[in-house]
Amino acid sequence: MGNHDGKRYFLAELHMGNMRRHRMFIRKVKIHNFKCYRDFEITLEEGLNIVVGDNEAGKSTILEAINLALTGIISGKSIWNEISQYIFNKEAVDEYIVSLGTAPIALPYITIEIFFGGDENPLMNGDANSDRDNSAEGFCFKIAFNDKYADEYEALVQQRNVKSLPIEYYDITWTTFARDAITTRSIPYKSSLIDSSEYRYKSGNDLYLSRIIKGSLEPEDITSIAQAHRKMRDTFINDPSIEAINNKINQDASLTDKKIALSVELVTKNAWENSLVTQLDEIPFHYVGKGEQCVVKTELALAKRTSQNASIILLEEPENHLSHTRLNQLIKCISEQYAEKQILISTHSSFVANKLGLRKVMLLENLKIIKFSELSGDTYNFFKKVAGYDTLRMILCKKAILCEGDSDELVIQKAYMQLNDGRLPIEDGIEVISVGVSFLRFLELADCIRTKIAVVTDNDGDMAAINKKYENYMGANQKDYIKICVDDVVDTGTLKIGNNDYNYNTLEPKLLKANGLDKLNRIFGTDYTDEDDLRKFMKHNKTECGLKIFESTEQIEIPEYILEAIRW
Repeated sequence: MGNHDGKRYFLAELHMGNMRRHRMFIRKVKIHNFKCYRDFEITLEEGLNIVVGDNEAGKSTILEAINLALTGIISGKSIWNEISQYIFNKEAVDEYIVSLGTAPIALPYITIEIFFGGDENPLMNGDANSDRDNSAEGFCFKIAFNDKYADEYEALVQQRNVKSLPIEYYDITWTTFARDAITTRSIPYKSSLIDSSEYRYKSGNDLYLSRIIKGSLEPEDITSIAQAHRKMRDTFINDPSIEAINNKINQDASLTDKKIALSVELVTKNAWENSLVTQLDEIPFHYVGKGEQCVVKTELALAKRTSQNASIILLEEPENHLSHTRLNQLIKCISEQYAEKQILISTHSSFVANKLGLRKVMLLENLKIIKFSELSGDTYNFFKKVAGYDTLRMILCKKAILCEGDSDELVIQKAYMQLNDGRLPIEDGIEVISVGVSFLRFLELADCIRTKIAVVTDNDGDMAAINKKYENYMGANQKDYIKICVDDVVDTGTLKIGNNDYNYNTLEPKLLKANGLDKLNRIFGTDYTDEDDLRKFMKHNKTECGLKIFESTEQIEIPEYILEAIRW
């Protein structure tokens, strides 16, 4: 190495060392014309970020775009070999193709802009970004038409024979906001994309695992591996049995005077990466279950040594292929270490979102982001501690009816079927969700997303308490997207169960009031002659009674407050 090269190498290493000592993070990503995103922007927090959304909402595309911009890798392969019309936004491509028949518009291009936060890096600071923000720090990944092909392209257009995007004229660039051309090697921020739903192998080894492991090694460790690999090759070709086989091959060769030999590949400096296989308990990694693969990759990516080379971890649906216990362990690992990392997780699991914290959640809907950062501390902590609630089921639905328990859910579904030709609510995009006594906590979520929500609740004989509990959602405070449905008639009676007065104002006694003793006896297969006896039976067998009503072929009279929720 010459003096000039040595100095440049030293300065580069010094710069990278400084970057590693300071806390950088991605504060914003802007995507233009990449897959489903025509123009899209997402702001990230320094630590943990969780993206949720329906299927095809674009969650995976966000992770894929960030990883592509930072590494040049898409679907496990170099983008240079994967440029295709199908990674461009279809709407933009269609507009371009249609325009060729009249007045051709500019060729569509892809940009992914990465804006950094944290300590400044003056080498990436400038206004060469779509915000025209001179104080911004970051870079732009771009796939665009190369002007050097302008004449050839014009000739092609004149022939009026263009039916698809002429990607053969496209080029790929990385440019800092200071307008300097760079490569992925010089980006002072790395990523690890971990997707347990897919296998990505090369020569029997997992590409992502290899990259993570390599990133956790010191340069001298890599040199030692390469030397050991070379020794393995030398031992192989000098083995007497291999020498005998090679001699035999050459005796049989008659069309060339060159020596033919079996050997171990050693063509490139990093040949060991393609020929060595990672093992777990002496089993090759690609034979291990997908869930275990996800856990191992995540734990390695979170390791401190790896943080020098993998500053953002992109985790795709970690709940895939994991048992509840294993998922708990993974979440604990993430929770304990995300303060030192930037992590972006996509998930469909309420448990994952609740456990890691709903304030970290971003809902991706109609290519826009809704955040839950305004949740109260009590609600945030409640769902973290009691993580089994189906919060995402409500967050992702179009409409929902919230009720207290399983029996209420069954009766509401029966009522909906009677009003809608036997269709279940879910068939019309309506979720019926049992939330226990946590109505107000779910309504906090509803305030964030403004999804149409009906609450079906008992009055429990105290309408004043109901009005107080839901004062932010009733009367003068009624919201367009939330309706509280409750029977405002307070029923009374003399029945006691043990030393306690019977509550005549829950679902079961309201059903008895609406349907009568004889009909409910037929439905339940009972023969009570006294209504109080049936009330006791229904109180002690709530779910069983709810199931009998749901399965009944008789027309059930439904209390009006439930019908109100369904009609609304």
